[in-house]
Amino acid sequence: MSPSGPPIPDCLFCRIVAGDLPASRLGETERSVAFADIDPKAPFHALVVPRSHRRDATALEAGDGELLADLFALANRCAAEQGLAASGYRLVVNVGDDAGNSVPHLHLHVLGGRPLAWPPG
Repeated sequence: MSPSGPPIPDCLFCRIVAGDLPASRLGETERSVAFADIDPKAPFHALVVPRSHRRDATALEAGDGELLADLFALANRCAAEQGLAASGYRLVVNVGDDAGNSVPHLHLHVLGGRPLAWPPG
């Protein structure tokens, strides 16, 4: 596993993970935290973030496989708990400004609860 980044004091998601900012937590593991998005784009919209700071997907390394597996497992668990396993849901990772990534901390969007159009945007 690559070294985890230390918390960044002005990072919104680092502050949520630390408990310094309120969030509607949906699940946690040793490596990840899931919480409701405050600006949902679907009836169910959660964010799953690593506890360790990673700027975005470009900061991941080959040794981060266990972290990624944990993020996806928590995302899948949250979707299943919302009853979305049968109907389907979308997992999204945005990288950079053109993709709409507004918080520079790696995060996985979990969206569902209605039919989702393709292509997005």
